[in-house]
Amino acid sequence: MTIKKGSFVKVIEEKLANSLESQASDRRYPPYIFAGRGEVVDIQGDYAQLKFPVPTPTIWLRLDQLEAGK
Repeated sequence: MTIKKGSFVKVIEEKLANSLESQASDRRYPPYIFAGRGEVVDIQGDYAQLKFPVPTPTIWLRLDQLEAGK
C-alpha cells in the first residue's frame, strides 16, 4: 500500500532508532508513536508530516520509517 496524504501509518521503531531524525531530538519517544497510528497530513519529498490522536504537535519523519496502517 502506498503512503499518501490522509493515510494512516505506523512508525517502524527499528528504522527510527539511530537515524538522523532521532539524533536531532530527545530519544525518549512517547509510547503513542509506536503503539498507535498517525495520519499523514502532508508529504514533501522523502518526508511525511504526521499527526497523532493526542494533543501534540505534528512531526516529520522519512517515508521509509513508516509502514501503511492496517
